[in-house]
Parts: sequence; structure tokens; C-alpha cells
Amino acid sequence: MSDPSVHTVGEFMNARPVTIRDTAPLSLAARVLDEHHIHGLPVVDAGGAVVGVLSQTDLVRARATEHLWASWPGLAVKHLMTSPALTCPVDTSISQAIGLMELNHVHRLIVVDEVTRRPVGVFSTSDVIHLLAGAAIDA
Repeated sequence: MSDPSVHTVGEFMNARPVTIRDTAPLSLAARVLDEHHIHGLPVVDAGGAVVGVLSQTDLVRARATEHLWASWPGLAVKHLMTSPALTCPVDTSISQAIGLMELNHVHRLIVVDEVTRRPVGVFSTSDVIHLLAGAAIDA
């Protein structure tokens, strides 16, 4: 890969983000993660705007502490998600995106339309690895 400061997340992101509503049950979130073979989901509100992120790690932690919340009826995605989601616009440079993920210790950025706040993609550490692997091949 050439200079990462000239490439944008829009070029390398997953442009078909799988999302989940903030009111969805945790069991549905687990199924969606499993069925799509992904590690995290942008969480959206009724209008489709990003309000958080739910990861496999969030679900594993919840399961490990199930004794604390098992008796709470109606536990939903919004109760476990990380909020606010770490987002960036499509034109964010790869270098900026990597720096943002490193600084915040996260594995993914939700790429959003700056006006609607709706997710248009996900840029993750997997995308960074693909970029690095491509650069190694090109070298």
C-alpha cells in the first residue's frame, strides 16, 4: 500500500454494515453476530442513526456476569452497548483512522454519513490487516 495518509476509510471499509436496533434482545444480537461471522455491530435508533456499538466481547462479559442481570426482564442491546460509538466520516484517512482506534483501544470505527449519522460502513482492525498484507505483497 502506498502512503496511508492519502487513502481513506471509504476505500477500504466494509460498505455493507450489518446493524441492530438498540431495543433488540441480546439473543438476536448474538445470532446476528454469529450468522454474519462478524465481531461487532453498529447499534442504531428508530431513525437509523448510530447510538452505539455492541461487540462479541460485550456479550461474553454479560454472559460471565449473568448472575447479576439474569433477573432483569427486558435486557436489550442498549443496556450492554458501548455508547457513544466511535465514528468517522468516509473521507477520514487510513492513518487518522488507525490512530483513532489505537488511541481509544477499539477494534472498529463506524463510518457515518455526517448529516444523518446513519452508518455507511465499518472500518475494523481486520481491514488494517488486509491493508498490511497487501502492502507486504506489493513490496
